[in-house]
Amino acid sequence: MQKETEIKLRVSRETLAALREHPLLKKRNKSGWERRELMNQYFDTPERDLARAKVALRLRKDGEEVIQTLKTRGQSVAGLSERNEYNWPLPKAKLDVKKLDGECWPEELAELDKKTLKPIFTTDFVREYAEIAWGRGKTKVVIEAALDLGHVVVGKQKEEICELELELREGDPAALLELAAELAEKLALMPCDISKAERGYRLYDAHSYSLSLPAPQITAETPLDDAFAALSWHLLSSSQRLAEQYRFNGHWRLLQDWVECLAEMRALISSLGQAAPRQSTHDLRVALDALLEDWRPLVQAGLDDEDVRKAAPEQFLEELEDPRWGLFSLTTSRWLLARTWAAERNTRGNRQGAAQLGSWLPRLLGEEATSLQLQRYQQQPEDLAEQLPRIERIQVWLHHARNVLEIPEMDRLYGELNKLAQLANESITDEVLDARKQQAIAVYQNRAWKMLLRM
Repeated sequence: MQKETEIKLRVSRETLAALREHPLLKKRNKSGWERRELMNQYFDTPERDLARAKVALRLRKDGEEVIQTLKTRGQSVAGLSERNEYNWPLPKAKLDVKKLDGECWPEELAELDKKTLKPIFTTDFVREYAEIAWGRGKTKVVIEAALDLGHVVVGKQKEEICELELELREGDPAALLELAAELAEKLALMPCDISKAERGYRLYDAHSYSLSLPAPQITAETPLDDAFAALSWHLLSSSQRLAEQYRFNGHWRLLQDWVECLAEMRALISSLGQAAPRQSTHDLRVALDALLEDWRPLVQAGLDDEDVRKAAPEQFLEELEDPRWGLFSLTTSRWLLARTWAAERNTRGNRQGAAQLGSWLPRLLGEEATSLQLQRYQQQPEDLAEQLPRIERIQVWLHHARNVLEIPEMDRLYGELNKLAQLANESITDEVLDARKQQAIAVYQNRAWKMLLRM
């Protein structure tokens, strides 16, 4: 068994060609580019039991060599994935189910009849690969860079494979993100944690690709720094999966959810006070503001305009063909991995970052609720939009961490605040102004809101 740590980056054919000649890769290339044709057949049961268990089983033909590979459930954070991999050389291209036993075979599949395994799809591609190595401080980093071009094929359906795959052979996993971010400064590299196997399953069954990720495990005892990191990783990873799926099928709801993820990241960052000094978050805030400035008005316009919704997929492809999205994703991953927000803060900031969420969050929400002054906007609803950032700071914590608050009716309050935020985003009309007044009253009279005001 070996541990596989890698990052996949979706690219265009033009970018794939540019990567071969990229100065950074040329400088660190210790082996030269080699070429292989890889033909892969994936197996599963008719009920796709392996896919549900997050297991991938394949036969790979590499020249005259045949290798049977099993990849088990792993973890993926913002495109950087890690999972166990088992490989067995075989004398011929025929699945050997006897090897699928012991510690490599997931316990949840123990009762599976392996005779029901059958070919599901193929991923055939040409791989150009090279050993990329350099010194990082006092340690050595070795990464295999692979340029893959080919297709996933399911019956008569197929999807192009065009990606850069960076796999860690030696060194710190952070080096993968560092290299990818440097390459993304001028090239459009889209972090994408959907594997070739997942693409095959998605072609086989359009509903098989899950957008939902496990919710972060946050409790009242979780330190603020840990809670912020967990929520930020979750939002970044979710935004990447949403971007990939919207690129694939153009469903409008996915674009809305993508923008919401970015807005929640922005609100989360601005809620931390001295735990995240402004200088440490400056670049991230600027990048998020630029994305939201372009995409939030489009999503708002698309709520009532079908032409906007129809044009949005093409506009999104243009976004992905620009380096901005990939560079934002990769630099944010590096920022989170290094916990940059905590690097140079003062003693008070350190205390705040170490505070348990159960004691910090009620104070934050109480201060924000008091400063919102909802009574004012019952009289001056035309000014409500200026309070949208404050509403969003409350919303993001209620969305992801209201379980740590011992306050009744928090779910209802979250729903009422969502309605208020939507109205704050809408263009002003007499009808909208009246709706804002009524909704401000509904929030102000909510039992949970009154308890927040007393904190």
